[in-house]
Amino acid sequence: MTAQSNPALAASQEQRFLVLFDFDETIINESSDDAVVRALPNQELPDWLKNSYREGHYNEHMQKVLAYMAEQGVTKESIHSAVVKIPPTPGLPKLFQYLQSRQQDFELVVVSDANMYFIETWLEQAGVRSNFRKIFTNPASFDATGRLVLLPFHSHLCSSCPDNMCKQAILREYLAKRQKERGGAPFQRVFYIGDGANDICPSLALGPRDTAFPRRDFPMHRLLLDMQQSQAATFKANMVPWVSGEDIVDCLKKIMAER
Repeated sequence: MTAQSNPALAASQEQRFLVLFDFDETIINESSDDAVVRALPNQELPDWLKNSYREGHYNEHMQKVLAYMAEQGVTKESIHSAVVKIPPTPGLPKLFQYLQSRQQDFELVVVSDANMYFIETWLEQAGVRSNFRKIFTNPASFDATGRLVLLPFHSHLCSSCPDNMCKQAILREYLAKRQKERGGAPFQRVFYIGDGANDICPSLALGPRDTAFPRRDFPMHRLLLDMQQSQAATFKANMVPWVSGEDIVDCLKKIMAER
């Protein structure tokens, strides 16, 4: 009997664990939006544009930034060059090497409020794009005039998240879709690696066997500590702060050794 003819058999051959990555200041060591602004002739935005940002409407703000960059003559080649120069976060290459060596166990996904052009460009130059089954992020592509056009990912009803993206909605929908595709078998554990305030919402969808990996002393870490201290029942997962990707490797190795 083949895996194709038996959904239960196919599920048993699937990866047991799901790992979700944020991108900015998680996979890479800074904000890709900030890095690309350095492609401008004077390497920074004018005050009027900086001051036009509205809380919760960052995607809309970046649409204006990219339009301004095109007006200033910033080319696709300059943007590409700025993206590929962004350094990885310390230890992330070691984490990718480990996950690649255990690809039969780990399914990898990116969930990011950056954009598809930045993320795919960076992952491809790093040689790790094929490691990821799916990238959830804002659509972005160059139009006929050479301008990078950014769009919102989706609309949602979550009052805690930016208007263009709720990472918890993405996570819940993906888990349900993959369970169905896996013949009804859920992932044994889910790992979420992030750094920012918008990584809190998806962390609240994790269960007691799952682990949130907040980057130490970044907003996600501080907010989760506040939740733990207030004994907020909404956060059920384990929390493992990290400084280097090697900290995450150490934790995953311990979990694998339990099996």
